[in-house]
Amino acid sequence: MIIEFRCEIEHARRWMDRETLSIDGRDVPVQIAWTGTAEPRPAGLDMLFELERLVLRKGKPSGASRLKLTPERQQARIGTADVIVDFTSTARDPNCPARLYLRPRFNGAAGENAALAAILAGDLPVIEIVNEVDGAILDRGHPSGEVAAGLSGALETVMARTLTMVAAILSERPRIVPQLALPATTTNQRGPVGYVARGLAVSIAKEIYRLCCHAPHWHIGWRFNDDAGVWQTGDLSGPRWNVLGDPGNHFYADPFPITWRGRTFVFFEDLDHRVGKGIISAIEFGDTGPTGAVVPVLEEPWHLSYPFVIEDDGELWMIPESSLAGDVALYKCVRFPDKWERHATLLSGLELADATITRHNGLSYLFGAWRDGTGGYSDSLAIYYAEHLLGPWLPHASNPVMIDRAGTRPAGNFVTTDGKLWRPVQDCTDGYGGGLALAEIVELSPTTFRQIVRHSLKPGPLWPGRKLHTLNRCGRLELIDGSRVQPKMSAFARRLPSAVLPPRTSPSTAC
Repeated sequence: MIIEFRCEIEHARRWMDRETLSIDGRDVPVQIAWTGTAEPRPAGLDMLFELERLVLRKGKPSGASRLKLTPERQQARIGTADVIVDFTSTARDPNCPARLYLRPRFNGAAGENAALAAILAGDLPVIEIVNEVDGAILDRGHPSGEVAAGLSGALETVMARTLTMVAAILSERPRIVPQLALPATTTNQRGPVGYVARGLAVSIAKEIYRLCCHAPHWHIGWRFNDDAGVWQTGDLSGPRWNVLGDPGNHFYADPFPITWRGRTFVFFEDLDHRVGKGIISAIEFGDTGPTGAVVPVLEEPWHLSYPFVIEDDGELWMIPESSLAGDVALYKCVRFPDKWERHATLLSGLELADATITRHNGLSYLFGAWRDGTGGYSDSLAIYYAEHLLGPWLPHASNPVMIDRAGTRPAGNFVTTDGKLWRPVQDCTDGYGGGLALAEIVELSPTTFRQIVRHSLKPGPLWPGRKLHTLNRCGRLELIDGSRVQPKMSAFARRLPSAVLPPRTSPSTAC
């Protein structure tokens, strides 16, 4: 198979500079057919991209940077293409012999200008991949912008996820096309200069914030609840939330509780700001709240977070998030709660964040936020299934089953209520950790998947943290997490007005 990208030569970008596209582990040849410009770009766009490269990326280019073409690269051809992927807005040649003609659309329109228009209007576009022959939409997704720095970074992110979707289609795996509404057309659109100027100002403000404060600084909220909890009410109402105290130079996130042999512990990510690497720690809970000290329980040379804990066959297991190591590892508890040993590698050779397992209709299903090396970390959902916890784990027929920043990344344990299977998900519409959603799983099998988001939860008066991205419960104990402003130096903190300082926290402090 030969894939041909059709791109405008006057707007050649680095993301186009590839000789292959990875499809199910195979490197399929790619050739570029350079075309003339269908629509002019906003004036000064490349100059603004260069400014972002210098200021936002410290001199490193992005995928949106200008590609310098050699004569050989312009004329390089492998042969007659089997598949055309047309990134322009020009009409399809009806005499094209390719067996498949794909057209990416951004908020319903084709071409780079359509992607730029959506970004300048304040958001990343919904991406659709259309079969130009019959007009069928073969895939649809909404990327997350958590790693998109500036206008060039946003464009790079959109094109990276577009290639993810193209590769999934060409794998010939069945696609599950989600119903994602296209944003309403808006006239509230900044020009490129205004967009970049605002982006640079925001970036400078963030750097100043990072100099003065630990960013981000997550904290854990907990409460005992004898009545209906979050899963029943669909909101954060009920007893007040307390904050688990931290030492200030550490943050705590991703709380997972479990009662094991009569004792209840909460396991969580414990990140030392001075080191910048997370470990897994735990604290015991009694009838009135936390008891004793925080205890480190698992550390590796790489970052660990999201300590998913599961009981299976009379043993206690943990799957901490370790995507930086490129695998999904299973640890066995050999002494509760503080000694865990690596027991098996469930999946390898992939970036999969926040692995979470449920049992459904006789099979175990492992959900995770999957990344193919580029784009955001929270918009692509992969599912694997197995008969037993130790595997072997097989990929879902339609991986990635969904590309949607608002309902992909796991946010805690699955819950079954009234015979229905639910999962909490991160809503990254407003950025990483911006909110939670409660999604009912309507269909789940090795070949099907469909979920419907029923409730959305955001920080507010009931939980005044700046973010919200994990939800778990164990008996009466409910847990969430969020973030707060945490100054780096006590001397600096003493100079700040009390109105802008977070309250000093202890295990029983109400937020």
